[in-house]
Amino acid sequence: MKIAVVGTGYVGLVTGTCFAETGNRVTCIDIDVEKVKNLNNGIIPIYEPGLETLFERNERQGRLHFTTDLAKGIEEAEVIFLALPTPPGEDGSADLQYVLKVADDLGHLLKHYAVIVDKSTVPVGTADKVSARIAAHATVDFDVVSNPEFLREGVAVEDFMKPDRVVVGTSSARAKEVMTRLYEPLVRQGNPILFMDEKSAELTKYAANAFLATKITFMNEVANLCELLGADVDMVRKGIGTDSRIGKRFLFAGIGYGGSCFPKDVQALAKSSKDADYDFRILNAVMEINHDQKTRMIPRIKDYFNGDLNGKTIAIWGLAFKPYTDDIREAPALYNISELLEAGARVVAYDPEAMENVKKEWSERIAFADDEYIALEEADALFIATEWPVFRTPDFDLMAKSMKNKVIFDGRNLYTTKQMKDLGFTYYSIGRENVK
Repeated sequence: MKIAVVGTGYVGLVTGTCFAETGNRVTCIDIDVEKVKNLNNGIIPIYEPGLETLFERNERQGRLHFTTDLAKGIEEAEVIFLALPTPPGEDGSADLQYVLKVADDLGHLLKHYAVIVDKSTVPVGTADKVSARIAAHATVDFDVVSNPEFLREGVAVEDFMKPDRVVVGTSSARAKEVMTRLYEPLVRQGNPILFMDEKSAELTKYAANAFLATKITFMNEVANLCELLGADVDMVRKGIGTDSRIGKRFLFAGIGYGGSCFPKDVQALAKSSKDADYDFRILNAVMEINHDQKTRMIPRIKDYFNGDLNGKTIAIWGLAFKPYTDDIREAPALYNISELLEAGARVVAYDPEAMENVKKEWSERIAFADDEYIALEEADALFIATEWPVFRTPDFDLMAKSMKNKVIFDGRNLYTTKQMKDLGFTYYSIGRENVK
């Protein structure tokens, strides 16, 4: 099939590359001239495990192309994906200006029937708006479909190539046939393509992310209660996670969720609810609790240093909002760095992939280390903000020799309290006893 993908951000690039991998001819379109130039020269703007191999193979074999020309990019395309930014406004609503602008352009440019697919995360009713914008100028038949993505950063390629399910919102039999043909190679093991109406598909994406954000937030509240009652959140997590009705995933306590999806989608669903005159009370609680959870370690750090962080050097391990990505959007690490700097501390940071993104805005305010141990040299304390695997089994002897104080503030519960006791570290974590 001939496919066009409008937008080469995270979703668009993964979508285009993976569809090329299944034998389709894909053209990705973006207005950013420099980005398109780099992509045509084999330079990928994001870090995502496994993406580079697929990208290089499909570009080399002529199935993956990039252009800034929308008219050229959609020529003969049976399916046109809209993978455009929908940033949150000040009120939390999703900004549809980029999606609707391309819809206007498509109305003028379409010369053949095509299925226009909303791949971006968009509010309920967006498919109707996109359809109306295209129809205002179009002289050919078309269908607009909602097909939300469920990609987890760090495993996005695997998620795309082996999806748990594919959600497609359409009322058109013709579009259903096209989308079935497109996705059948990815669901040969029997995972479903779920067809539904457009509005239900649009709401499915928001509901899924909001539910997962709520699950994380609930467990963090349990962790905070554990600290007051003397319970161990790890034991509680195992005790409830083995219940098949609850499941083991998204139950790890920590310093809150970040990234581009959960914060934005929870806000957008809350705003849509408000617009519908429905008070979705649990979402407001989720947003408030997660905001507070991100910096839950700061009071403990201040207490440890008797309220005075002036001149103290705090090493930060992890800057990305989660491991296996360089994405720093809404990353808890950045919230904590701001608090530490405001309190007068000096910050030295290390992250395997995200440092270049942080340097763009923070290079004058914090120092960066070439590896995790260099970050610890003469550090008064270590703060762990991201659970990268490389941090899970470090050389504790080298850590002890490098640091001024053997003290760790672990926002991701990477180590056991027994291990820290045996090694003689002062250790603070989430939802467990403090080791002093």
